[in-house]
Amino acid sequence: MKYTVLILILSIFFNNQARSQNMISGGDFKDTDGNQINAHGAGVLYYNEVYYLFGEIKKGKTWLVPGQSWEDYRVPAGGVSCYSSTDLKHWKNLGTALRSVTGDPSNDLDTGRVIERPKVLYNEKTKKFVMWFHNDRNDYQDSKAGIAISDSPEGPYTYLGSIKPNNQMLRDMTLFKDTDGKAYVVYSSEDNNTMHVCLLTDDYLKPTEHYTRILIDRNRESPALFKNNGKYFLITSGCSGWSPNAASYATANSIMGAWTEIGNPCSGTNAEQTFFAQGNYVLPINGKPSNFIFMGDLWNKLDLEKSGYLWIPFEVIDGEVKINN
Repeated sequence: MKYTVLILILSIFFNNQARSQNMISGGDFKDTDGNQINAHGAGVLYYNEVYYLFGEIKKGKTWLVPGQSWEDYRVPAGGVSCYSSTDLKHWKNLGTALRSVTGDPSNDLDTGRVIERPKVLYNEKTKKFVMWFHNDRNDYQDSKAGIAISDSPEGPYTYLGSIKPNNQMLRDMTLFKDTDGKAYVVYSSEDNNTMHVCLLTDDYLKPTEHYTRILIDRNRESPALFKNNGKYFLITSGCSGWSPNAASYATANSIMGAWTEIGNPCSGTNAEQTFFAQGNYVLPINGKPSNFIFMGDLWNKLDLEKSGYLWIPFEVIDGEVKINN
């Protein structure tokens, strides 16, 4: 992808009548120290009125994994970064939440493996912060979830190990915590042909046997799940490696389905390429149940360290997702 700079489109302030004017900035997405933010495939935890941003650290030379049927570009797995903000505009670097290791190929956290799409939830019962991420070999044949915990949102996180939920493949994934406190892992499975939604145990550390297969044979990845007015929404991308494609969203009245695929939530110029981004998370704006931010990555497949970000505020209007550039 040719887009190597950040496009950050954010709506920060909302009043009771209407959404405020979008804030648009170009150039690098920098933290409060002036350094470029490195948090790809990201997720956000909102805890005690603070937003915590977690993402993949992509740093180092990009290389192509040989013998693959797709453009399997990689950089060394750098672990998981963490940033904090109270206004979604100014982000403080809190350091590395989960560190990778070097020179130990048998270790799940080795830099030669895959540490992708980290997501964190807080468990009120155990008082632990729980991180899940896609953990894999560079050829994607392990297809597991890595799990880690911490006593504080910024970490450091203690790695507990990896698992295949119900002995099924797990690749692109997200976590979702419902209003009743139950948590779910949503992930691409079956060689990316089908998406799974799986209920987690009460401590959020393990999958249960209660899961459902959705978007069967639809070849979707990069799930981003959110809820509005009692209905569930799932935005996904197609499977085209690092190249952009059209997003699609599905809805359900129950998280376990049935799910109905609606179509592309994006409109405007380059909507069929999701504005050259791939989604990674939908962030609810606290206190505004119909207002969200679509978060995505602008992948630079030949130099992944220079990949940018796309954040677009959007609304759910009459039960429909409307993401406009």
